[in-house]
Amino acid sequence: MGMKKVRLEIVGLSYSQTQSGAYALVLGESAGTRRLPIIIGGFEAQAIAIELEKMTPSRPLTHDLFKTFAETFDVQVNEVLIYNLVEGIFYAKLICNDGTKDVEIDARTSDAIALAVRFACPIYTYEFILKSAGIVLDDENAGIAGNIEAEVPQKEVSGDSEDLKSKSTEELKNLLQTALDDEQYETASKIRDELNVRKKS
Repeated sequence: MGMKKVRLEIVGLSYSQTQSGAYALVLGESAGTRRLPIIIGGFEAQAIAIELEKMTPSRPLTHDLFKTFAETFDVQVNEVLIYNLVEGIFYAKLICNDGTKDVEIDARTSDAIALAVRFACPIYTYEFILKSAGIVLDDENAGIAGNIEAEVPQKEVSGDSEDLKSKSTEELKNLLQTALDDEQYETASKIRDELNVRKKS
């Protein structure tokens, strides 16, 4: 069956509001408005940031080592594919080539992205993953969120799941937009998960 692949770009990397030491890596579709927030660890976030900002660490990081190792033996990473999403965990693989054949290697998504930036290769995901986990940024909601902010004390947008369950779907949609405006991507992904649960029920 042909699954539609969607090209992603790295949109941003922000410190996670609720999980200490975690970061939100935000990927966005190249030709659209949907965003895919992925929670990653500090080490991988640093590995991605260092390469994006073209800083050179004094000694090669694990991902630099991997790249040098691969290139030394004529292996190229041609593509990173985020191919599945199970219970909030994203699964990725590296599509590699040794000059004669393509080989797929499983990787954690954070590691895969850290390598994608080093090999300057494209990042793809499937449409079904963007459909279930993507957050849409649209200008229409920007105005609404602006008005609500005054009434909603900051602590209420905690992303606490009990807290979210007690809110109406309409309230959640507004909170989602506020969280996105404040770049609280992790809170946004929790609100999104709660909205998805309701869609199914």
